[in-house]
Amino acid sequence: MTTIKFSNILLEHNPRSVEYPSLYCKSDVPWLYDQETEGWRLSGKGAFDFTTYFNSLSVQKLVRYASATAFSLSIDIKGAVCRLVQTTADAFAGYPVVLEDTAVEIPASDEWRHISLDLNVDENAVLVGFRIEANGVAFIRNGAYYVTVPHELRDVNLLLSTTTFKKEAYVERNIALLKSDILESDDDISRHFGVLVVDNGRTLDAEALSDTGVKVCPNANVGGAGGFARGMIEALESPKGYTHILLMDDDVAISPESVRRTFNLLRIVNDDYADAFISGAMLNYEAGNEQWEDTGYMTPEGYCHPAKPRLCLTKFEEVVYNEAYRVPGAIKRLHQRYAAWWYCCIPVSTIRAKGMPLPYFVRYDDAEYGVRCSPEFMTMGGICIWHDPFDKRYNAANELYQTTRNELVAQFTTGFAENSDFEKEIYHKLMLELKKFGYAGAELILDAFEDFLKGPECYSAIGFAESSFMGANRRKEKLVPLEEVEKQAHALGLEFSLAEIDRQLIEGDKPRGMAERASDYITNNWQRVIVREGSGYAVIPAMGGAYPAGAIRGKKYLIVIDWYNRSGVIRVKDANKYREIERRYRADLKQFKSRKQELHRAYEESRAKVTSVGFWKEYLGMAE
Repeated sequence: MTTIKFSNILLEHNPRSVEYPSLYCKSDVPWLYDQETEGWRLSGKGAFDFTTYFNSLSVQKLVRYASATAFSLSIDIKGAVCRLVQTTADAFAGYPVVLEDTAVEIPASDEWRHISLDLNVDENAVLVGFRIEANGVAFIRNGAYYVTVPHELRDVNLLLSTTTFKKEAYVERNIALLKSDILESDDDISRHFGVLVVDNGRTLDAEALSDTGVKVCPNANVGGAGGFARGMIEALESPKGYTHILLMDDDVAISPESVRRTFNLLRIVNDDYADAFISGAMLNYEAGNEQWEDTGYMTPEGYCHPAKPRLCLTKFEEVVYNEAYRVPGAIKRLHQRYAAWWYCCIPVSTIRAKGMPLPYFVRYDDAEYGVRCSPEFMTMGGICIWHDPFDKRYNAANELYQTTRNELVAQFTTGFAENSDFEKEIYHKLMLELKKFGYAGAELILDAFEDFLKGPECYSAIGFAESSFMGANRRKEKLVPLEEVEKQAHALGLEFSLAEIDRQLIEGDKPRGMAERASDYITNNWQRVIVREGSGYAVIPAMGGAYPAGAIRGKKYLIVIDWYNRSGVIRVKDANKYREIERRYRADLKQFKSRKQELHRAYEESRAKVTSVGFWKEYLGMAE
């Protein structure tokens, strides 16, 4: 039997904890960091419940992942009379269940008292926690959960690798947090942990930021995939003997405790999960209690989709749901799950066995690699990052060019998402752009399709990833400030006023009857079969997947608004442009169908090369 300090009781003093304190502790009165005692002040008579997203212990998963046999709580308390009692929750719990027979009465004291409590865990428990009832001002510190497993600890050396391009503020903040909270601590992880920052923008002061445990590596601008590949090579070849690499986006907020729990979970896993990936959940940077994704999968229709519904993690019942959630059989049977590389921990042995990622710039590098490796996935409350939400950072160059090309390259090279119909997905994506007069977006889709048709030598050529990324960004539809949109509308004779526009109008739609639906389908908004010039305008959102069919039908102009970034563009119906793009698509599709077997062979034969360390060293300019 081996017992390990698995996780600290986490209380933080940052804007996020001020705005969402119940991610950490739900209480009647505030809790605050006390600099004098280097502990946390429970600011008066009241109850403080730590059965929360960050401070409950996910016992059900620890039994599954690590064969855990026993659990305990350790904490120091001083100040007013307090009562500490264990809480628990099964899959149906709507609130923490207090186990009264575990209560510990703690007398008032000016000295720190150490409390240790063995936790009662039955076979139905999903998570456990604790509650402190204080009769006045009290202080706590050094809270931690301990876990006992029936085997020895595994040897783990963890490299955290982040790739950045001109995101200095995020990266420098995260380096400082990791240094102060992990590398300069007395915890075991401090001796088995390193940080690699791959600087694709070459804007960081590598000499100033590099230190014991931290290495900043200037790199060519090879995108996220290239930066993460550089990290994988470092992990493979480092004399430090890294066993795992934690890939993490640059534009995220982190809690170092998530990294600590990742490391400790790796040390205690049982044989069934020894080769598993650990996936950190994505929480919304702007609404810090919202979980957007906790592993994803490729749908049969060819889209990325979260494996879980969106959750509010300050609601106790959703914290329980998050931990008890079982991925549905319909998703498992697809064999198309992945863990996004905003926070994904991968065994180095897997990289040796499965190879390197495909040489993309952005998009689907993580999805393809996860599906290719097909590992078990471990997730756990408190292992997460905060990232900007997807709908705030839509980029047509990424979502229309990169995804279209990369999904086909992946499927033909490694058999990625073989149960997804990307041919049909590309058609639907193209038609959606055309219905909304998004001719520039439609052309990006066809640019991607045609680059795929050129074969693996095209996309894998040194320099192509960056040049194609930059080219797609130059060719994409250009949005201008809303004030300029208003001026352009007036020049076209449209009665459009920003003063009358709001999100409700932008995101709204109008109902359609069956006859209207049929005519829209046949004519693609009156651009084929029966062509009409249209009249008037509609205001629609800039998000690529939006389809306000009732609002746009029969219109001549579409005023496309990105309300978050206060920009937009006016699209004008052009039936001639529509016919040109449709003819181009049909020619591309004909070539695709006639050359499908040839393309399959060429991409499959390129797999060994493009996923090799040797290829990547040359690609990254590392070859001797």
